[in-house]
Amino acid sequence: MEKELLIECQRNNRNAQRKVYEKMAGKLYSVCKRYLKNDEDIEEVLADTFYKIFTKLNQLQNPDIFEAWAKKIAVNECLQKLRSTKALHISLDENLVESPDSKVENLSFEKDILKLLNFLPEGCRAIFNLFAIEGYPHKEIATMLSISEGTSKSQLNFARKKLQELLVNHNI
Repeated sequence: MEKELLIECQRNNRNAQRKVYEKMAGKLYSVCKRYLKNDEDIEEVLADTFYKIFTKLNQLQNPDIFEAWAKKIAVNECLQKLRSTKALHISLDENLVESPDSKVENLSFEKDILKLLNFLPEGCRAIFNLFAIEGYPHKEIATMLSISEGTSKSQLNFARKKLQELLVNHNI
């Protein structure tokens, strides 16, 4: 992101904010989609994310890390939404895992994996995203979600096993 554009955003220049929104909305939508299923929830979190980005932009010390900073805000907003809806209730109940339908078959491999994440329980999906995609260590995940490190590790293993089963059962 250009430093001048971010400076204009800090000055509440609406055109600059619109440009940042246009550049980042798709990327941040994809981040939110990994955590949330409901489109209304995604839109709400995305709006909250951009509000935080534009109101806290003066706290960003290094404009070179703007994109990573914005993604972290989106992840935190998703986790906040999951906590507020109690969707982060960690459960190993296999009945919570939905079965994928035939739409999954013709997607690219990466899209297949992301689509299959939707078939995991909310808590497992959040932990899998935080660990495997976002790169957080178990200790930090445990702190973020107010769970034990052991729970984080067991949920990750559960998510991996379920994803492997889904991949094998659907020849992806």
